[in-house]
Amino acid sequence: MLPIALTLGEAAGVALDITIAAWARRERERLPPFVFLGSAANIAERAILLGIDCPTREVEPEEAALVFPMALPCLPGFPEAKAEPGLIAREDAALTIQSIRQAAEFVADGRCSSMVTNPIAKHALNEAGFAYPGHTEYLADLGEQLFGEKRRPVMMLAGPDLRAVPVTIHVPLCEVPRLLTTELIVETGKIAAEELKRRFAISSPRIAVSGLNPHAGEKGVIGKEDIEVIRPAVDLLCQAGIEAEGPLPADTMFHPAARRRYDLALCMYHDQALIPVKALDFDHAVNVTLGLPFVRTSPDHGTAMEIAGTGRARPSSLMAALRMAAEMSRSPVQA
Repeated sequence: MLPIALTLGEAAGVALDITIAAWARRERERLPPFVFLGSAANIAERAILLGIDCPTREVEPEEAALVFPMALPCLPGFPEAKAEPGLIAREDAALTIQSIRQAAEFVADGRCSSMVTNPIAKHALNEAGFAYPGHTEYLADLGEQLFGEKRRPVMMLAGPDLRAVPVTIHVPLCEVPRLLTTELIVETGKIAAEELKRRFAISSPRIAVSGLNPHAGEKGVIGKEDIEVIRPAVDLLCQAGIEAEGPLPADTMFHPAARRRYDLALCMYHDQALIPVKALDFDHAVNVTLGLPFVRTSPDHGTAMEIAGTGRARPSSLMAALRMAAEMSRSPVQA
């Protein structure tokens, strides 16, 4: 069985904590095998601080599945991060980036099935000269470099009871109406529908499209975007053979009966999508990047440096991300 490549993330945060805690629960939670692309020394030091028995073994990915039941597989010779819990070390930025690229390379080479990325500190990477806003944009470039496929990545938040995709992501709320276009909504919806088929084996995805304004604009009384931008996008998605409905008032889209009518909620901005997913099940929500030529998931939380090394970090989201990466990699439709 091919292992999952798990990246280093920000060593000053809870990435090491949740990696150790997840491995410690491997049997009870029936986790798929993974190889940690970071230093075994960092794992050993943090495990002592946490009081968790976590033996490590440096192995190549091909051996990780065999080693996984007895020890946490770590990549041989990976340099040790200098950060202490809660205290970022500027020189670690290069290791964080190296780990992400190595994970993508292992998947491209067929040595790992997929990749799961631990949380990073974007500001620390940017200060060190990292030219990308975050993981997603860097992974899109790696997809082109390593797989020869240039695609637009789409962020999906997925929990046990809801999948949601925001059309616009990390932009100020006041900019959303200007950035929102019919073409962008259609492109995002098509990518989401394709990936639900390819990665989640949903043969005919049903997409609920939210409105932008309260009451989905109330027929133009509370804003024109729902009529002039979103409604035409829904029509075009339907014409493309996608079962899409909307624009729907966002305040009535997420109750249990409504959620049973669709497979994915296509939302117009970041919080419109993320708040319901996290409110329903914060600990088990997973960040999935759709549209890449490889499988990538991530815990749906940040570095939480204020609790790093304290033992208070919960590994639930990381474990959910590992399970989802394994399930997406095994998708019969993808194969």
